Amino acid sequence: MSAQITVYYAPFCPYCGWAQQLLDSKNVEYTLLNVNDAAEIREEMESRSGRTSVPQIFINDQHIGGYDDLSALDAQGGLDPLLEA
Repeated sequence: MSAQITVYYAPFCPYCGWAQQLLDSKNVEYTLLNVNDAAEIREEMESRSGRTSVPQIFINDQHIGGYDDLSALDAQGGLDPLLEA
């Protein structure tokens, strides 16, 4: 079983692109939700994360945070175990 990953993002956001590159380097599948597509998507992201900035990343319904949080988690060796869960 692989982790369910959701990334709320906006086009042309460099941090969003970097988050996607990091996840791609892990060879995992993830769902991208463009917050600019509908107000409901942005509202859902803000409700789930308590934040208004993108990206906001969730792994198995656990809020990871933005790109900096994802990158720090990876550097500490905590990302791979979450992705394997």
